[in-house]
Amino acid sequence: MKKERKRSAVNRREDGIAYLVLIIFLVFSLFPIYWMLNTSLKSNAEIYEKVPTFFPREIRVDAYKRLLFETGFPRALWNSVLIASVVSLMTIFVSMLASYAITRTNLKGRFFMSRCVLYTYLLPRTMLFIPLYMLAVKLGINNSLFGLGIIYPTFTIPYAMWMLIAYFKTVPKEVEEAAVIDGCGPWKLMFQVFFPLVVPGIVSTLIFCFTLCWNEYLYSLIMINDSAFKTFPTMLSELIVDDIFAWAPLMAGSLISCIPILVVYTFSSKNLTGGFTDGSVKG
Repeated sequence: MKKERKRSAVNRREDGIAYLVLIIFLVFSLFPIYWMLNTSLKSNAEIYEKVPTFFPREIRVDAYKRLLFETGFPRALWNSVLIASVVSLMTIFVSMLASYAITRTNLKGRFFMSRCVLYTYLLPRTMLFIPLYMLAVKLGINNSLFGLGIIYPTFTIPYAMWMLIAYFKTVPKEVEEAAVIDGCGPWKLMFQVFFPLVVPGIVSTLIFCFTLCWNEYLYSLIMINDSAFKTFPTMLSELIVDDIFAWAPLMAGSLISCIPILVVYTFSSKNLTGGFTDGSVKG
């Protein structure tokens, strides 16, 4: 009995330490978000005080009114949602097929192509935006969302393929061999047997592709001049004039721009913990 009591006491102590560490990390993680909210609700005079205040003396929503009704931020936010959604879905579809061909077939030169994907992913975007801009101008697709939809896959597809190639290699080939014996054709084997097994990897890669497009600034800044087609990062940057920072609207816009990412993570979280057993058993 004494040993059990000692064990329970030790377990409670360890749980308490674990919860304390988690709370500390949670506070550090959420503090920037709180500070954005705190700053967005302050007046300019209170923001520029020498001693920062952790709670607004007077809650003001002027920053949100200015951002939503006096700027093109709502349209820019919709542009970002549209381009990030379309590009990430297109990227995943193309990368799934290409990664499957590289990892699960006897395609000649597949190892060379796998290395090329890695080298392409490692290239800095700052080396590519000038030739990509010149190409977009020659094709007449600059200053349009369609142009961004063509440019963004140059960095999302290599990333998605590299992630999916590594993920697809973890699936045992015995499952596919059993499906072939049962009479599965190539397309049925991919979409009804193999891909359901790797749903967590596909969803996590989709989320990261969406995030890459969502936060992209450089290509959007170079390609888009018309305010009707700008994405939210470039629209927010216009709130900085010379050395004057509109901190309250900037923080309000940054806070609002976090919402779509949170929604994507929330609705996708259930697919991140399952999928390995789906489709592996014959029904």
